[in-house]
Amino acid sequence: MKLKQIKFALVAFAATTFFLSCSSDNNNDDTPTTPEVKIEVKLSTSTTLGSYLSDKDGRSLYFFSTDANGQVSCTGGCEAVWPAFIVDNLTADKIGTGLTFSDFGTVTTASGKKQVTYKGWPLYYYAPSVNGTNTAEAAGATTGDGVGGVWFIAKPDYSIMIVRSQLVGHDGKNYKSDYTVGDGQTTYFTDAKGLTLYVFKNDNFNKNNFTKSDFSNNPVWPIYETDKIVVPSTLDKTKFGVITVFGKSQLTYNGWPLYYFGQDASVRGANKGISFPSPGVWPVPVKDLPLAI
Repeated sequence: MKLKQIKFALVAFAATTFFLSCSSDNNNDDTPTTPEVKIEVKLSTSTTLGSYLSDKDGRSLYFFSTDANGQVSCTGGCEAVWPAFIVDNLTADKIGTGLTFSDFGTVTTASGKKQVTYKGWPLYYYAPSVNGTNTAEAAGATTGDGVGGVWFIAKPDYSIMIVRSQLVGHDGKNYKSDYTVGDGQTTYFTDAKGLTLYVFKNDNFNKNNFTKSDFSNNPVWPIYETDKIVVPSTLDKTKFGVITVFGKSQLTYNGWPLYYFGQDASVRGANKGISFPSPGVWPVPVKDLPLAI
């Protein structure tokens, strides 16, 4: 009797094992496979440049200073050396750690492509000519940074950017770099999002002589309020500083406090303040700006 019970138990165990195995196999067959989402843009790190944007393969991405208004100005032959960064359907799950999806967008190129932007700056690769052929920069390389004084590695934390643009005053007139009427590109400083910065000719070294203690006139010429100094590699970081203005931090360059112009209305590329109230009273800060006194 005991032998029969043992045989019966073994048969029952085998049948149960077979059933569970089949059931498990069936469940696996019915489980949908979720496609892997690949990161398209991420942060890479350089010992000299710190964190910067790169694509999924680690190839560096760049800003172009003449894209001051957020539109693509690299056209024609420029496109071969600086190819646009294009990603179809960039979504939040394709953004790497440390980056914010809302900082990204797209802009339409002359050829009709949707070029990815970061904080309003169109993003590019670097593909310099090697023996007559444009060759993509290797992953991890940052040789495009500083080229021509107008191409810069795309960092996530700039507090200063360099733009090259036509000055167009509050009066609607075009101005040259010496603030005489005329056409010509001026290279000057903006914030990270391309908003123009200014200095006040009546300020002194590290001394804001414009802003009132109650900030009642701050909407006219808002102070550039930050204590962060992250600048393009072609600038001398030691020339920047931070002062305290009635409890708020204001960035300076060569001792000149930096401001926005309220009537630029936070529009990228706008530089109306250069002629208000008259040309030269509120110039834009430039690399060779003399030391304030």
